[in-house]
Amino acid sequence: MNAPAIPELPPERASARRSAIFRALGDDVMVLPAAPVRYSSRDTDLPYRPDSELFYATGAIEPGSLAVLIGGDAPEWVLFVPPRDPDVELWSGARLGVDAALERFRPAACHPSTEIEERLPALLQRGARIHFRAGSDERVERLVRRALVEARSRGQRTGAGPRGVLDPGGILDELRLRKDPDEVVRIRRAATLTLVGHRAGAATIAPGAGEWEVQAALEAAFRRGGAAGPGFGTIVGSGANACVLHYRDNRDRIPEHGLVLIDAGAEVGLYSGDVTRTYPASGRFSPPQRAVYDLVDAARAGAISAVRPGAKISDVHDAAVRLLVDGLLDLGVLEGAAADLVDTGAYKPFYPHQTSHWLGLDVHDVGDYSCGGEARVLEPGMVLTIEPGLYFRPGGDPRASAYEGIGVRIEDDVLVTESGSENLTRALPSAADEVQAMVGTTS
Repeated sequence: MNAPAIPELPPERASARRSAIFRALGDDVMVLPAAPVRYSSRDTDLPYRPDSELFYATGAIEPGSLAVLIGGDAPEWVLFVPPRDPDVELWSGARLGVDAALERFRPAACHPSTEIEERLPALLQRGARIHFRAGSDERVERLVRRALVEARSRGQRTGAGPRGVLDPGGILDELRLRKDPDEVVRIRRAATLTLVGHRAGAATIAPGAGEWEVQAALEAAFRRGGAAGPGFGTIVGSGANACVLHYRDNRDRIPEHGLVLIDAGAEVGLYSGDVTRTYPASGRFSPPQRAVYDLVDAARAGAISAVRPGAKISDVHDAAVRLLVDGLLDLGVLEGAAADLVDTGAYKPFYPHQTSHWLGLDVHDVGDYSCGGEARVLEPGMVLTIEPGLYFRPGGDPRASAYEGIGVRIEDDVLVTESGSENLTRALPSAADEVQAMVGTTS
């Protein structure tokens, strides 16, 4: 099979999204440039990842594209795309071109990106304010600043022109936080392939194997299944490396009696899964490892049970923290009253991160976690991770010496539904006995 292409955004779905944007936009203008091409060194470019906001609002993914959404009584949008150029396409592949882009995306007008500097200033003058993400495109930002200067000098007489700049996230983040049916389909597929990759990675785990070998097996399974690849840097942390939250070197060999923490997600149609499991290298948890593992898995289950419409995102974290603190007391790592330990954050040396983040077009997806000083209330369509963990770093608290070097995190992806929640990654076992059985086993 050929390498997977990014599935097109159905025109009716893109139109529905823009209608919601226009309702919030009022008389303003929103400018969404494509993501820049990035380089690892000199002229060696990195794999291109389209801009999430531009794709969400239009479906456009080509480097050099630009969308302008113009609000008002008769809202419309204009698209700029790179023109066809045989010489450039010889090196970097076929471009869509203006005519095909006009047919596919159905903007009011479509122009070659070579005309941005000529045409964009007039479009910007049609808005009371400009919604543009600072730092996203230097050329466009220069034109935005110029539009503000011109409106300042001429607007007093004409009453026209933009008088301020806002981040488009003020509108887009809220919309993207609640996933529509197309997004849920993509996230489900990403979650499914993420689990395929985890099983392939677990099958390669053995004492002495390279962390990089586990990573290679896992990511190869992503690609074989139809994913674009990993949605973020794969973590394969063995032994004490499991205690490094964002360990990505993946260059050590797996110790004989260590744990192997795998945090990875397949990307499908620009949406990613994000799943963590922690495996015993030998295929059998030691008693201290098992005690920590069971505690983290209980916290995972407790946090998932707190996910429902009307609950607060803080309720999910609090549920995990309470269970972890009770468990740390039982292990003799903490001493005192559980409520006091929670209030003072005494658990944070062992659990320093939050239990959840939003999941969607970005792995750490957009959306505020608090509104008006209060924790965000969960609503149907939101997707979040549940990922409690415990990390006993070498040389840490002497009370935790029996668990030194143990790092455990267990993560699932959860959709908030009308009646509660759905664990999208429940098909990958988290119970200790089942996790042990996956190590070194080819299904």
